[in-house]
Amino acid sequence: MSHLPASVRRITDKLDAVGNTTAAMGKGFAIGSAALTALALFVSYAQAVNLFEAGINVLDYKVIVGLFIGGMLPCLLSSHTRDAVSTAAYKMIEDVRRQFRTIPGILEGTGKPDYTSCVAISTQAALKEMMVPGIMAVIAPILVGVVLGPEALGGLLAGALVTGVMLAIFMSNSGGAWDNAKKYIEDGNHGGKGSEAHHAAVVGDTVGDPFKDTSGPSINILIKLMTVVSLVFAPLFVSIGGLF
Repeated sequence: MSHLPASVRRITDKLDAVGNTTAAMGKGFAIGSAALTALALFVSYAQAVNLFEAGINVLDYKVIVGLFIGGMLPCLLSSHTRDAVSTAAYKMIEDVRRQFRTIPGILEGTGKPDYTSCVAISTQAALKEMMVPGIMAVIAPILVGVVLGPEALGGLLAGALVTGVMLAIFMSNSGGAWDNAKKYIEDGNHGGKGSEAHHAAVVGDTVGDPFKDTSGPSINILIKLMTVVSLVFAPLFVSIGGLF
């Protein structure tokens, strides 16, 4: 876009590949800190609802239900975030095609595209599409705590922590690896651009970008937010004791 020589692109691609690797390492530390924070808050929640005295019986059906719900939530959140990225991308593609039709000279470099509309699409999608995952992260622990009780909510937090940490690490590392694989092939390896390997790498990068930049980091927020909500509403769960 800046009409710089090809040598500049080769350098920036290498820097981008190094950045992906560095970001994957940094996100690993972020995931670890989120896990430690969630564990600390989980201990505080256990003290607030007296789980140290009663304990959590993994053979109790309520706890098992909580474990399954907690293990499912990171996967459900990830599906919502990836779907949000896909929806925003399609809207942006439609707008770009509209600009090609209505603004002459874009492909030739004589016309100036409307960048503001693309930025607006991205911003609006980021706010709108994240409403459902955000509400889900707040409502799920409250519903489980009120309906099934504090022990089941403890199971939910444990299931979300175990599944969420593993899933976040997988997404951060695999997303960066797929991005770098595409750059490696475009550098002339395995047939270079236009080859079957390149087509596969483009698909992998298309999935990998929301993996490492959207779904993976959002899981950190999910497990911390649910433990915070559980701790805040702990007195309510103790007073109700579960409806079932």
